[in-house]
Amino acid sequence: MSFTFRNFPAARDDLRADVLAGLAARPKSIPPKYFYDEAGCRLFESICAQPEYVLCRAEQALMAHYMADMATAIGEVDAIIEPGAGDCSKVRRLIDTLRPAHLVVLDIAGAPLAAAAEGVARDYPRLAVTALGMDFIRDLEAAASWLPAGRRLIYYPGSSIGNFAPAAAAALLARFRRLAGEQGCLLIGFDLKKDPQHLHAAYNDAAGVTAAFNLNLLVRLNRELDADFDPALFRHYAYYNPVEGRIEMHLASLAEQDVHIAGERFHFALGETLHTEHSYKFRGDEFSALARTSGWQPAGEWTHDGFAAQLYR
Repeated sequence: MSFTFRNFPAARDDLRADVLAGLAARPKSIPPKYFYDEAGCRLFESICAQPEYVLCRAEQALMAHYMADMATAIGEVDAIIEPGAGDCSKVRRLIDTLRPAHLVVLDIAGAPLAAAAEGVARDYPRLAVTALGMDFIRDLEAAASWLPAGRRLIYYPGSSIGNFAPAAAAALLARFRRLAGEQGCLLIGFDLKKDPQHLHAAYNDAAGVTAAFNLNLLVRLNRELDADFDPALFRHYAYYNPVEGRIEMHLASLAEQDVHIAGERFHFALGETLHTEHSYKFRGDEFSALARTSGWQPAGEWTHDGFAAQLYR
């Protein structure tokens, strides 16, 4: 078994700086990457199992049905790199089919990533697995020194690209282009535009799991930044904005209140929201145009039940 784990410097200082800046902004906002503490990771796994949230099941079905076609289009690769790998479950299908020599996985939640990646290394003893516990949005270029030589596939599934506004998404895709190298390629998944009622339901599941996931951010801030949020005084509020083509997720204040965090005070008016996530949805041609601006050329597209995967070179 070949397994290497490198945990980059703790993100506590970044968390403090990002949260204080976000709460001072108008409107207030916090980057969605901070959802993923240990409890947040568990809650997200539960979200994926909710009947309203079909995205994960649609992606799994798409990959199962079209994997052979994808493999032909991708060709031989020496390494797979997966930013935001989480529990490393999605990449296993690619490993089984493409049989690369190396796997490099990146995620901000270092400890869960290390545990999941070590499991992959045990299950694939001929695969050299490297796990990098990092905020890849900030530190992506630092991963370059850990990448092996040869042809690389960047794998970015799950519609994670939808969490970025178009300009930021294009910038991240350009960084992926540089990380992949001249001969590299990108396999990326994204949610397609569809009936707004279906999208609304996906982020407002009847079991309240997405609401718990959203509110857990406040619990994390209380624990890690000595904040005094009362989660009972905030309400999960998510809706689809069809003009912008995105889900907007917020925490709405149910009272006029002051919150203290990291020694500073912030006022919330009744009904004021803390924005926690955007999730953009795309048409296939819209996403292709976005990718082209970042230096990628389309090489394949597959769709299933409102989800798409595209290959770029």
